[in-house]
Amino acid sequence: MREHAGGAGRWLLDPPAFPSERGAVTAETAVVLPVLVALVMGLAWLVSVATAKVQVVDAARETVRAVARDESRGRAIELGRRIAPSGSRFSVLDHGRTVRVQVTATVRGPGGLFGFLPEVEVDADASTAKETW
Repeated sequence: MREHAGGAGRWLLDPPAFPSERGAVTAETAVVLPVLVALVMGLAWLVSVATAKVQVVDAARETVRAVARDESRGRAIELGRRIAPSGSRFSVLDHGRTVRVQVTATVRGPGGLFGFLPEVEVDADASTAKETW
């Protein structure tokens, strides 16, 4: 509905049909921001799990190569520990002509508010034939 405003020749329009949207962006941001932070933290944790998995695979491969070259187990595990995540556990199994190495590591969650995220155990094994001279 329009009304004439008087001698100025202007018409006044009806008030808007929607209530005021002041503060809507602030409210939406307050709801979405914590969700985005949680999502980023979860993704960072998944990246750390994937990185640990790659490290234990490389450590197992390096260790089994060293044992296959007839290096001592201690020296071979030392080479593997250089690559593996800290706290990794190594198992070297000698099967006569072949050797097998298993490496296991535990990846902890980011802690703090995200302490509810579980620990994840990643492992890898590698085997090869011993080198003969």
